[in-house]
Amino acid sequence: MFSFENQVCLITGAGSPTGIGFATAKDLGLLGGKIYMIATSNRIFERANELKELEIDAKGVICDLRDASQVAKTIAEIEKESGKIDVLVNNAGINSTSNHTVYDKKSQPNFAELEDDDWYRVLDINMKTNYNVSKNVLKIMKKNKYGRIVHISSVTGPIVTQRGLAAYATAKSAILGMSKTIALEEGINNITSNAVLPGWINTGILDEASLKYGEHTPIGRPARAEEVASAVVFFASKEASYVTGQELIVDGGNVIQECK
Repeated sequence: MFSFENQVCLITGAGSPTGIGFATAKDLGLLGGKIYMIATSNRIFERANELKELEIDAKGVICDLRDASQVAKTIAEIEKESGKIDVLVNNAGINSTSNHTVYDKKSQPNFAELEDDDWYRVLDINMKTNYNVSKNVLKIMKKNKYGRIVHISSVTGPIVTQRGLAAYATAKSAILGMSKTIALEEGINNITSNAVLPGWINTGILDEASLKYGEHTPIGRPARAEEVASAVVFFASKEASYVTGQELIVDGGNVIQECK
């Protein structure tokens, strides 16, 4: 069994009760980790209280991760309070250029019709957030000569794509380039950097029609957030000390299918 006793774990984008971020925070906490969760709304305090009810040492923090100065201040406060950050899970992000679900094809413009503001908004929330947090946390990990960074990417972009998802696919692909470079540069400091690539995940944002896509995987259903969290926990563990710069696809085997 993995143990995160005496480790400080920071998870971004953990506000949703059914999301990958919260499921990961719960797993790390139940394994002994001290949990910090960052989100942009007050619901992060509800998630922290849920973990506290499980006797997990948890704290919710509100921060706009697109704002470099806010991120620097928030990370500095966490370091001052806890003394270190051992594990970073970069989960914050969005998957749509509109207010509709990403799987509503009519609401998603093709690349040539994209508004510039929408393009940069999706890149900022998926990539700039990842950059801002990773850069600040790395400074702490380097001082302590230890760290595990896990990025939540997607099969969309690095492996496959969909019409209308140019910005999202681009951002999720870019995360892998950053992850590999961090792995190469910081391995000597006992810091690893890896990525998890989810497929169809039932995190509460999928409508009934969208959930049907998950039924066409070899497993025959979309994943639960907890199943993605298990992959994150492995990469975040001390036991994964010789695994870095890698990607793990968690999609029920969907990308191996030629016919769906």
